[in-house]
Amino acid sequence: MRTGKLWAAFRPYLWITLASAVFALGFDWCYVPNQITLGGMTGLGQIIHAIVPAIPVGSAVIALNLPLFLLGWRLLGWKLLASSLFATAATSLGVDLLAACYSFPPMAPMLASVFGGALIGLSLGMVFLQGATTGGTDLIARLLKLRFGHLPMGTLVMAVDLVVIALAALAFHSLSSALYGLVSLYISSLVIDRVLYGLDNAKVAYIISDRPQEIIRSISTELDRGVTILRGAGAWSGEAKDVLMCAFKQKQIVALKRAVKETDPSAFLIVCDAHEVLGQGFHSYHQHDL
Repeated sequence: MRTGKLWAAFRPYLWITLASAVFALGFDWCYVPNQITLGGMTGLGQIIHAIVPAIPVGSAVIALNLPLFLLGWRLLGWKLLASSLFATAATSLGVDLLAACYSFPPMAPMLASVFGGALIGLSLGMVFLQGATTGGTDLIARLLKLRFGHLPMGTLVMAVDLVVIALAALAFHSLSSALYGLVSLYISSLVIDRVLYGLDNAKVAYIISDRPQEIIRSISTELDRGVTILRGAGAWSGEAKDVLMCAFKQKQIVALKRAVKETDPSAFLIVCDAHEVLGQGFHSYHQHDL
């Protein structure tokens, strides 16, 4: 039991370490050699350094992050603060170590934008899944999620970083770098949302049949899924009909279609995408879910 608890506490930090390595690869391989604006607190640090050269970029980034971490601790608790501090340190260390070991040559800027955005989005999505952030604008987006819970995390990250990229374009007078940064930012936001919300897509099926009880038994036996009966009526005939609704995992779609059609070949079946299904057999609700 104690070993299980230790592993449960250690596992998120293992994933964060892996995510930090992915972030370092994306940053050092795609952004640095191609001079693409990344945004985030690093971008703000560069802007401050350009305005006040006496302030180093690193010092500016640390100073900007401190009040955010304190705010995050007050609103989200010490666990997020601890994991976020670890993620920030691991990401920074990974970037510096990889840069010290190898200097990547430049590539086509568009390729760098696409692959850099995909790698950064993947790494940030992995970090968010562990209930952490890498600090900076990621933490701002996580705090905004408390107020704008209906917006996906990728959209919030993109909105915050968009402001930073626009400021960087004005500060450095480099429109092309900012435009490539926008392409990369858009891709990273899509990947973040895909990692957070799209890896465990569920489906929901609506079934209209003259043999509803047989279909219910078949679904319960073969898929081990519950079925809800909705009372309906045919718009043309006015005849009362039972509409069966069943939520199930993506991998069960073939079994569900077989169970329905082998029971009643004339059954009318509609299958739709379903996201964030909460309940028995799916996910549980947690207060600070993204």
